[in-house]
Amino acid sequence: MSSIADNIGSVTRRIQKATLKAGREPGSVRLLAVSKTRTAEDLRAAIAAGQTAFGENYLQEALDKIDALADIAGIDWHFIGPIQSNKTRQIATAFSWVHSVDRLKIARRLSEQRAAELPPLNICLQVNINEEDSKAGCTLEELPDLVLAIGELANLSLRGLMAIPDPDQPEAELRLSFRRLTQALHDLKAQYPAAGPLDTLSMGMSGDLEVAIAEGATWVRVGTDVFGARAAKS
Repeated sequence: MSSIADNIGSVTRRIQKATLKAGREPGSVRLLAVSKTRTAEDLRAAIAAGQTAFGENYLQEALDKIDALADIAGIDWHFIGPIQSNKTRQIATAFSWVHSVDRLKIARRLSEQRAAELPPLNICLQVNINEEDSKAGCTLEELPDLVLAIGELANLSLRGLMAIPDPDQPEAELRLSFRRLTQALHDLKAQYPAAGPLDTLSMGMSGDLEVAIAEGATWVRVGTDVFGARAAKS
């Protein structure tokens, strides 16, 4: 059974190989270890192996781990799950990144509730790239108005876009989904240069990170291939 350190080494090599194959700059793609349902001790093992960025889906679980790991400096906490309005205050306080902002109401609350002494909260807009009924996210058509409105919010830094394409698509269609998100980011940068850094594409997971990197990903969100398969519930 591979250790978490071995798994991180393997995933890191995959990222490096895919980055090189795509002709991109070394280090231009970062690993976000998706740590939902994993224990604080699992995260300690990942941190010991050099991993510092973790993505959490469930707020209370994440807050418990943030508290348990408060003795370790330099952890970069990313919220990547659905956001309920009554949870925005804690998310705005505890995290440095939020990848799953999909509407203006949530963005406004995050900005209003971000403490003045903290740096602006890095956010990505979640796009429902395949327009699936079961998934959250704004449409590509809604992006321009959302970007303009978020540009007026003082305590947010709009970093880019996030998507979770349908994993059951054939690879050619999956590649096209990633490419559409990349093109959307390029279009926004050209149209709204003052909207924010717009330097981030959060896309790709354990099974498709090579395709995502080939199409421009800057963060790949990997859980199973870092921490191993989750134990079956009894």
